[in-house]
Amino acid sequence: MSMPLDQLLEYSDNAYEFTVAVTRRAYQLAVLRTPEVEKNNGKVVSLSMRQIFTKAVEYRFE
Repeated sequence: MSMPLDQLLEYSDNAYEFTVAVTRRAYQLAVLRTPEVEKNNGKVVSLSMRQIFTKAVEYRFE
């Protein structure tokens, strides 16, 4: 799975919030080492971006 650059170019929301969400999710994935991470060859950043774009994972800041 490659980095979803086409979706990144079309993203129109807050880039800072997106970056923080991707970073935090990538850290979670790196710690958990789920089968999905192994399937993605350990590329946690591209996987976290895809999860956020497809809304498989939602985020909020408090």
